[in-house]
Amino acid sequence: MKRKILVAFCLVLLAVWPMPMSHPQAAPYFYDVGTTHRAKNEIYYLAEGEIVLGSVSGHFYPAKYVTRAEAAAIIGRTLNFDGGQRDTRFKDVGKGNFASGYIQEAAERNIINGYQDGTFRPDQFVTRGEMALLINRAYSLGGTTLSTAVQQLKIKGIAEGKADGTFGEDEPIIRADFAVFVARAINPQYRVNGQLTSTGQAVVNASALNVRRGPSTGYSAIGLLYKGQSVDVVHIVGNWAYVRASDLEGFVSRSYLVDAGVSQPDEGDALSNYVKTQTLIIDPGHGGSDPGAAANGLVEKNINLNVALKVKSLFENTGFNIALTRETDVFVPLSGRVSFAKEKGGNVFVSIHTNAGGGTGTETYYYSAAGTNPYVEQSKKLAQCIQKRLVEAWNAVDRGAKRGNLHVLRENNMPAVLVELGFIDRAEDAEKLGSSYWQEQAAKAIYLGILDYYASETGLDFQPLYDRVQ
Repeated sequence: MKRKILVAFCLVLLAVWPMPMSHPQAAPYFYDVGTTHRAKNEIYYLAEGEIVLGSVSGHFYPAKYVTRAEAAAIIGRTLNFDGGQRDTRFKDVGKGNFASGYIQEAAERNIINGYQDGTFRPDQFVTRGEMALLINRAYSLGGTTLSTAVQQLKIKGIAEGKADGTFGEDEPIIRADFAVFVARAINPQYRVNGQLTSTGQAVVNASALNVRRGPSTGYSAIGLLYKGQSVDVVHIVGNWAYVRASDLEGFVSRSYLVDAGVSQPDEGDALSNYVKTQTLIIDPGHGGSDPGAAANGLVEKNINLNVALKVKSLFENTGFNIALTRETDVFVPLSGRVSFAKEKGGNVFVSIHTNAGGGTGTETYYYSAAGTNPYVEQSKKLAQCIQKRLVEAWNAVDRGAKRGNLHVLRENNMPAVLVELGFIDRAEDAEKLGSSYWQEQAAKAIYLGILDYYASETGLDFQPLYDRVQ
């Protein structure tokens, strides 16, 4: 009974560990991981990239055991897997499991396996021996059996074994130790006297390339490399390469490297080539004979259009194709907005609105039933990215990313969201809604939120486009 309670408690904690975001931010502080904790450096390193987070109460619970679902999610985040919840091959892992997307992709890549009875046993604790095998498979360290996997971890300075001289293969692993092993596996700077040599050389193929602390854009940049510069490739983590160049070492996107077995981009800049394929549809809500809400001397349709035009201006000369459902004060029916988006071959749809009803704050809607519009997880991610940026930009009350059964979201065939900037009938919100300065800040937030979404989806380094407004 106690074990069941513990497992259930762990699941509650795991459910609040979110997807990694695409823009740098400070790692959280955990009340139970202080300055003297033996694993604090590794735990906070993973937290910086949102590979791990603690509970909503601000605790990490370093002594709790790691479940198979949690292990799949953590490793999947380091490898930039799509963590969107979906059906899996395992009869005991449904779409509703927080780690279902990571579990399915990890299984497809033979990083973690199920059992002969068709189960995955997501709540089962991971042993130290299983951890050794998982890390070897995930990061291609070479160990294929338990003994060779443990040996590789020791050779590479990822693990040292226990104080009694054993590795404790059959013992369940705790969160603190798992964080240490994963941090050391992905970043050689955390390893202990490990043997690590270059696997070859590569050449930078971007005008300026950020070198980051970790394998995602969630990690801060620590320096720049320039086109034509040669680097030593030390190892690969998903879409990222750990490189050394002069006195600089860290992670860069593999899309901007050529040679030495690293992925070859198309001719020209990989980011430029990609964004040229993407069409953004911006939808200023209401218009013409449909004014929307009105209060405090403001009319919604005008606010929506002003912000939309500013978003369009920000995306000009970025390479993205961008189209507005209306650019003047005209009426466009809901069906016409959806038809326009489809005819343009849109890849993302963002509808801009202004709220009313006496509340305050910002909220963003997405359609949550995989019926007419199948892009549920992508829409949710896009909503979360834009919502986060808007709340930060306006210092607004966060009303959240929410499910909404709205025509322009439901009937679309692309990731689609509807933003409610603020409440036109609330004096403090209206002051910002009617201000050209604050409209510009909202437009920047939408711009950055869209980039956050794309960076998360593609693994490309969008920093040159971030730099245009930051």
